[in-house]
Amino acid sequence: MANATNVRVRFCPSPTGNPHVGLVRTALFNWAFARHNEGTLVFRIEDTDAARDSEESYEQLLDSMRWLGFDWDEGPEVGGPHAPYRQSQRMDIYQDVAQKLRDGGYAYPCYCTTEELDTRREAARAAGKPSGYDGHCRDLTAAQIEAYEAEGRKHIVRFRMPDEATTFTDLVRGDITVQAENVTDYGIVRANGAPLYTLVNPVDDALMEITHVLRGEDLLSSTPRQIALYKALIELGIAKGIPEFGHLPYVMGEGNKKLSKRDPQASLNLYRERGFLPEGLLNYLSLLGWSFSADQDVFSIPDMVAKFDLADVNANPARFDLKKAEAINADHIRMLDVKTFAEACEPWLKAPHANWAPEAFDQAAWEAIAPHAQTRIKVLSEITENVDFLFLDAPVEDEASWTKAMGKGDPAALLTTARAKLEAADWTSPESLKEAVLAAGEEHGLKLGKAQAPVRVAVTGRTVGLPLFESLEILGKEKSLSRIDAALTKLAA
Repeated sequence: MANATNVRVRFCPSPTGNPHVGLVRTALFNWAFARHNEGTLVFRIEDTDAARDSEESYEQLLDSMRWLGFDWDEGPEVGGPHAPYRQSQRMDIYQDVAQKLRDGGYAYPCYCTTEELDTRREAARAAGKPSGYDGHCRDLTAAQIEAYEAEGRKHIVRFRMPDEATTFTDLVRGDITVQAENVTDYGIVRANGAPLYTLVNPVDDALMEITHVLRGEDLLSSTPRQIALYKALIELGIAKGIPEFGHLPYVMGEGNKKLSKRDPQASLNLYRERGFLPEGLLNYLSLLGWSFSADQDVFSIPDMVAKFDLADVNANPARFDLKKAEAINADHIRMLDVKTFAEACEPWLKAPHANWAPEAFDQAAWEAIAPHAQTRIKVLSEITENVDFLFLDAPVEDEASWTKAMGKGDPAALLTTARAKLEAADWTSPESLKEAVLAAGEEHGLKLGKAQAPVRVAVTGRTVGLPLFESLEILGKEKSLSRIDAALTKLAA
């Protein structure tokens, strides 16, 4: 267990478009770890790539974090002792550290061209040797540097990796050792003077005193490099220590491939637009590499925080299952009180793109049917197709449903009998309406399931929907019988 008095973790996305659910899972684990240990969550923006980063994406990131319910202790809109928290505003810091690394002999200028690097890598591969950087510029003399400069060559800055293996204990994967030949000297500053991720990320972690780095497995290969850089920063008096690392398992998509940002199901906005609850989505994402218990998949986020332990994170890849995500979200919908559920659905019911005019929305009818709808939908956007019959002048025309319900037997005879019995029924009692349709079915040799199908399609337009008899009661006698009459007219045509 981490020391509850000193845990400092960070979430540091780049503002490059719609957030990815894998990114959300990383944010969730960092946030839960910080909250479980009464520690600090630093929210930092890695926006040094001017070609890909945008202010719109930055605002979208903040909006997404707020929608998910994450709070942060330091970062944008909050501030903190290590401000600023956007890397684009910290360039002077990186330039200063890069110069100190060069002055201390931890980094050096590299004048190799891309073509020269490619040629030497190909030769190394052909000889069966590692194809990483070969250290060509590691020990240039002053005269050699002067000659390169005279040629007009530009240089990058490379960090000088130590000549021994790197060993560290991953909080998820255990002890890991990487041999020196597999981690060669690497670039930390571009030829134009712009710092690279390989420099700015560890420098920020050091200056912000991050104690635990929890991130995706795809960044595992960079850890030996960063550990070496931390050691240099410690010797220079810039860092106080090396954080502990935990690399979270891949999230896999279709075809046993890592879920890509380009995969439609990776988009956080997709889940917001479909009407996932933040609690439902986070509950599901938490299960991608972690488990609450052996026999419980549905839980509240506060309960997750109370139980979150990195020891329970699985190193194996986790598969994203949309159907399971929907099922867990449906459970969270059912956990809402009815008033909260009704209010959560209203953005879809009152949206400009709804199939009915705003004045057709009947608040009382909606509140009456909401408890029945709450048990039937998996995501909030499904509410419109479940209750549209209440607000439309006529039920939706779904020919597949019409054919299925009206294509066998004698639906006109059944509807005529059902209409007569419904007209005489007590419309304040769903049970009375059920008895009317049941009696009509018995007269025609049909069980209730077969008898109610034509009535349901006549009134709601679909073969599947909310409980029929409660729906009839809420729609009302006049509208319900009028729709049955319209169905009989259509059958007679």
